[in-house]
Amino acid sequence: MDILKRIAEHREREHQLKWEGTFAEYLDIVRERPYIAQTAHARVYNMIASQGVETDDTGNKSYLFFSRELFGLDRAIERLVEEYFHSAAKRLEVRKRILLLMGPVSGGKSTIVAMLKKGLEQYSRTDEGAVYAIKGCPMHEEPLHLVPPALRSNVEEELGVRIEGNLCPACRLRLQEEYGGRVEDVMVERVLLSEDDRVGIGTFSPSDPKSQDIADLTGSIDFATITEYGSESDPRAYRFDGELNKANRGLMEFQEMLKCDEKFLWNLLSLTQEGNFKAGRFALISADELIVAHTNESEYQAFISNKKNEALQSRIIVMPIPYNLRVSDEEKIYQKLIRQSDLAHVHIAPHALRAAAIFSILTRLKESKKQGMDLLKKMRLYDGESVEGFKVSDLEELHNEHLDEGMEGIDPRYVINRISSALIRSDAPCINALDVLRALKEGLDQHPSITRDQRERYLNFISIARKEYDELSKKEVQKAFVYSYEESAKTLLDNYLDNVEAYCNWTKIRDPITGEELDPDEKLMRSIEEQIGISENAKKAFREEILIRISAYARKGKKFDYNSHDRLREAIQKKLFTDLKDVVKITTSTKTPDENQLKKINEVTARLIDDYGYCPVCANELLRYVGSLLNR
Repeated sequence: MDILKRIAEHREREHQLKWEGTFAEYLDIVRERPYIAQTAHARVYNMIASQGVETDDTGNKSYLFFSRELFGLDRAIERLVEEYFHSAAKRLEVRKRILLLMGPVSGGKSTIVAMLKKGLEQYSRTDEGAVYAIKGCPMHEEPLHLVPPALRSNVEEELGVRIEGNLCPACRLRLQEEYGGRVEDVMVERVLLSEDDRVGIGTFSPSDPKSQDIADLTGSIDFATITEYGSESDPRAYRFDGELNKANRGLMEFQEMLKCDEKFLWNLLSLTQEGNFKAGRFALISADELIVAHTNESEYQAFISNKKNEALQSRIIVMPIPYNLRVSDEEKIYQKLIRQSDLAHVHIAPHALRAAAIFSILTRLKESKKQGMDLLKKMRLYDGESVEGFKVSDLEELHNEHLDEGMEGIDPRYVINRISSALIRSDAPCINALDVLRALKEGLDQHPSITRDQRERYLNFISIARKEYDELSKKEVQKAFVYSYEESAKTLLDNYLDNVEAYCNWTKIRDPITGEELDPDEKLMRSIEEQIGISENAKKAFREEILIRISAYARKGKKFDYNSHDRLREAIQKKLFTDLKDVVKITTSTKTPDENQLKKINEVTARLIDDYGYCPVCANELLRYVGSLLNR
């Protein structure tokens, strides 16, 4: 009954959105809310902007409209919104262009279009996105088209709007036949955009060019009524039900546009440039719609190489949609796809998806000519990690070095297929990173488009991902083994900072127990600094950098703590683990642990389960695996 109640409430909300009135009443609405008469491009942009925008430390924008479904495409989305949607909303020339999303398979092109469609449906149900149309118009036409062209300039000035386009043939006839030319009496209604109901959202998909008819785009003659009305040029004998007709006021998706026969594409020339198209034996029909298409790079290259396509090519704006290049965002993609499956209940051990993501991202990156920059460092920089010798400002230079980076590599669909295979085959209640990497490796032999050289390269990336997982595993166990880890780390950090301050200021340290004044403990400082490769020559600069960072925090009234310096935190972690390494080795590799060791193992297992997201199975597997790593 609760479900039926919610359905009834939804039906009531939909009913409350309905509105019907005369054109005269509609003019009062426009006078009060001029934005009601916005163009299709403006409606799409305002829909996106209404969800909000976030800007990160590097100045990159993240549009919240897309961020819930798309991950790692912030740069591509920002360019798409700013260079196309925003400009088109301001009636600049780009609105007279077809938007072509071009990128590799499974890169997010179809998802972008699907989100725009779904977003428009929801936005048309808000006050800001409301759409009004001439009642009974097969193209859901803008009622302001009823204003005679000779009077439009005055009406535009009075209402603060722009009127573009003319009445469709059906409405032109009805205005004379039903209303006797009295535009003020023409009925207007609020329409809700819907792909299912074919209101303001259309989709055209190419099929066999020999059987597909142009009527799919522009409508067709109604042979059932042509004998009644006697002429093919009578609007009553024509069905205005093509995708271009029905997508008016909203968006039309042209799936795999470049696979279409040329005759379908020529209709778009006039529509994009002049805002109208030819159908049947009628004058040009006005249409206000955003045309968005998608294709892959090879088809686009073949298209532009054909000289016959130059006219259409000049009316296309190409927006590259590359693969994501951030490991953390790639993990989110896999998590989303797994949640949508029936295997969401199977436990996936921490770092399993990260290992797969590391492999994927490495296949998409291109080698940099920047000195000292390898693919692994590049991957870490892209993911927001600190890399010695490089700054955040280097990111833009790296992005600009290969503008086509991310347009090739392993696609998320392949990876999720292999993860699915591991999930299905697993007898255990969970899978770990080793299961996933093994499935990825086995799948390379079955991948149809991978060459022998690529396979060798990809196998190397799987090895690198395995090594990265090994380090993550050891760190995880390290944290779990250190009793009161944060407290131990803080104590070691405070000790190190006291010594660094004394070293840089040429002072002594007072022993807290004996009160004796001592020289800075060089052995302690070096034992920590060596963990992250700080050389003897570089130690002074590193210590001074730490002191400067402490001073900067103090000036801002902030406390310098364990998480204030990424490299120092890493050094502290490694130092603690080094000190505990022998304990870990003995405890994890002993086949018959004594009572004390068993207690320690149980404590560590409990901490892995409670604090780090492991289940009892994968926690025990992790301990055995790390024990084998430490004993090598």
